[in-house]
Amino acid sequence: KELQQAVNNLLEAELTAFLGYDPYARNGWNTGSSRNGAYFRKVDTQFGPIEVQVPRDRNGQFHQHTLPIYA
Repeated sequence: KELQQAVNNLLEAELTAFLGYDPYARNGWNTGSSRNGAYFRKVDTQFGPIEVQVPRDRNGQFHQHTLPIYA
């Protein structure tokens, strides 16, 4: 459970760095791209499977680099 939460937090931080502003930040308004929910993905780890939420941006330009691609 802690691993799952840590990975979710890391992915959210990665999107924040990509967009350049925090969630609900006023300076993110009308920037052309914004957060657009997330999709769920199961990942097998050495500690067992976890389910993570991979965040999306409105323009679809964000690609996470934390998790391996689908195999």
